[in-house]
Amino acid sequence: MARKLPSVDVVLVGFGWTGAILGQELTDAGLQVLALERGGWRDTATDFPVTFAQDELRYYFRHEMFQEPARETLTFRNNTDQTALPMRRLGSFLPGTGVGGAGIHWNGQTWRFLPSDFMARSHNEKRYGALPADMTVQDWGVSYDQLESYYDRFEYLCGIGGKAGNLGGKPQPGGNPFEGARRRDYPNPPMDMTYAPTLFAKATEELGMHPFPAPSANMSRAYTNPLGVKLGPCTYCGFCEKFGCGNYSKASPQTTVLPVLMRKDNFTLRTGSEVLQVLLDGTGRRATGVLYVDEQGQEFEQPADLVILCAYGLHNTRLLLLSGIGQPYDPATGKGVVGKNYAYQITSSVNVFYDDKVFNPFIGAGALGIAVDDFNGDNFDHGGKGFIGGGYLALWTTSGRPIETHPTPQGTPRWGSGWKKAVAENYLSTATLSSHGGVMSHRGNYLGLDPTYRDVYGRPLMRLTFDFTDNEHRMSDYLTDRLEDIAKAMQPREIKSNRRKGHYSIVPYQTTHNTGGTIMGTSPRDSVVNPFLQSWDVHNVFVMGAGVFPQNPGYNPTGTVGALTYWAADAIRHRYLKAPGPLVQA
Repeated sequence: MARKLPSVDVVLVGFGWTGAILGQELTDAGLQVLALERGGWRDTATDFPVTFAQDELRYYFRHEMFQEPARETLTFRNNTDQTALPMRRLGSFLPGTGVGGAGIHWNGQTWRFLPSDFMARSHNEKRYGALPADMTVQDWGVSYDQLESYYDRFEYLCGIGGKAGNLGGKPQPGGNPFEGARRRDYPNPPMDMTYAPTLFAKATEELGMHPFPAPSANMSRAYTNPLGVKLGPCTYCGFCEKFGCGNYSKASPQTTVLPVLMRKDNFTLRTGSEVLQVLLDGTGRRATGVLYVDEQGQEFEQPADLVILCAYGLHNTRLLLLSGIGQPYDPATGKGVVGKNYAYQITSSVNVFYDDKVFNPFIGAGALGIAVDDFNGDNFDHGGKGFIGGGYLALWTTSGRPIETHPTPQGTPRWGSGWKKAVAENYLSTATLSSHGGVMSHRGNYLGLDPTYRDVYGRPLMRLTFDFTDNEHRMSDYLTDRLEDIAKAMQPREIKSNRRKGHYSIVPYQTTHNTGGTIMGTSPRDSVVNPFLQSWDVHNVFVMGAGVFPQNPGYNPTGTVGALTYWAADAIRHRYLKAPGPLVQA
C-alpha cells in the first residue's frame, strides 16, 4: 500500500534542464513545486571539482553519469519483422541520470532551429510537391518567430558565445547568414579558435560557403547570467562531452539555475525517487498526482494539481504509455499517437592527415568549432536530389582524449605495433570534419512497450523500432560529398571518409539526440501534446523535452528544448493558472 503524502501545486518528474527551468519559473509564480529525480544529487564542487582529475575510464567507458541498464534499459529492432532484444550496454546514445541529467555531460553546442524546420511538411510540399506516403513529418504548430524571445532567454541564461548572422532581418558579417532573425546578439563573443577550425573556415570560404563560429555554452569569458549566477571562462581542457565541468565554465543546471532555485522555500527536491505512474481520477481526464518508489523500495502517492514530465524523452513516452494517457501508436494502421515519429540523427565524418601541420587536439572544448549551414534544412535546392532535409558541416576541436581519440589513415592495422606507430605519427596532425544530419519521421520508426522484457519493478521496457531510410542515406551521402570537397580544399596529405552505410546500429556511440514519441501539433489526431506542450487527453499534464519534436532537424536539440520549456512555462504561468483547462480546443 502506497503512503499518501501532502499535496503540492506542481510535481516535476525528472530534474535536468527542463525541470530546473520550470522549477525556477513556477516558484517565481508563487507555486509550491516538488521535483522527483530517480538519480542522486550532483554538485560541481563535490562531484567534479578542479582538483579531481578527469577519468576517461570512469566517465566515458564505464558510464559513471549515465543510466544503468541493469535497472532500466530498452529493447531494439530495426523493423517489425525482427525480435527486439535488450540493450544490455549503453552504446548509440547515453541518457543521463541524476540531478542535471544530460545537461551535465553535454558538449554545449547550442543551436536555434531554422524557421523552415518548424514547417517541415507544409514548406517542403509547397516547394517540392507531395512527400512519400510513409514519411510522417508534421508541422510543429509553433513558429520560429513565436519562439525567438524564448531562444533568447535560454541563450542568456546559459551565456552562449557566438556571432549573430541576422539581427532584425539585417545580415551580419561573420555570422550564420541562414539563421532566423534574432533581436540581439549572443550574450558572449565566440570562443577563441584553434588552428584546425581556421583552416576549415579558409577552405569553405574559397568554395563559396559561409563559415561562422559555432554557438557555444562553453564560456568564452567570465559571465553573470540574468539570475545573478556567475560562470568562469573555459580553460580549453577538452573534457566536456560525457564529463562534468569543474571550472563552472560550461552551462548546466548546476551552473545556471540551481544556485538560486535550491534556496527557495517553495521548492523541494527528492532524489532517489523513481516515478512509476501518473495517477488519474475516475474520468481518466485529470491527473491527481504520481506514484513513486524510493531507494528503500517504499511506494508513495504524491498528489499534485499539475504534473509535468521533465525526464529524458524516451522515459516521458514510456511513462505516458504505462499511465494509459493517450492512444498508443500502431504502425500497421497509422492510428494512435503516443510513440509516433521517433527520430534520431545521422552523422558522418572525413579525417584529414598532414605532415607539415600541428593541431594539438587536446586543446579544445565541447562546442569549439567552425560550421557552415549551406546544406542544412532547406538552405539549398533539393530538386532532383531524392531527399529532403540536411545538416550542418563543421570542424570541431572537442578533445584529444587519449583513450578515445586515435584517428589513423586508411590501411592502418587495427592493433599491434603498426597501429601504435600510426597513432603516434598522426595524433598531433589530424583533424576531423563532420556532418550532423536530420532524420525525417517515417511510419515504421516508433516507440512502444515491449511484450516480453520488464524492468526491476515489473513494468514493460520501452521497445524502439528504428532504421535509417533511403531519405537519410541519400542526404548523408550528399553531405559527406560536401565534406570531401572541403577536405580536398584544405590540402592535406590524405583524407579518409567515414560514410554512414547499412542499417542503423545501436552499438557504437553516435549522439544522444533521440526525438519523437510525445510529439506536438495542432490536432489530437496526430499529436500527443498541443502547441503549449499540454496533453490533449489530460489537461493538467504537460510534457517537456525533445520527445515533442515531430521530426529531427539537422541541429543539436538543446537550444530548442530550452526555448520550448520557457514557452510552455509562460503559457502555464499566464494562461493555465488563471483558468485551468485545455489551452487549445480540440
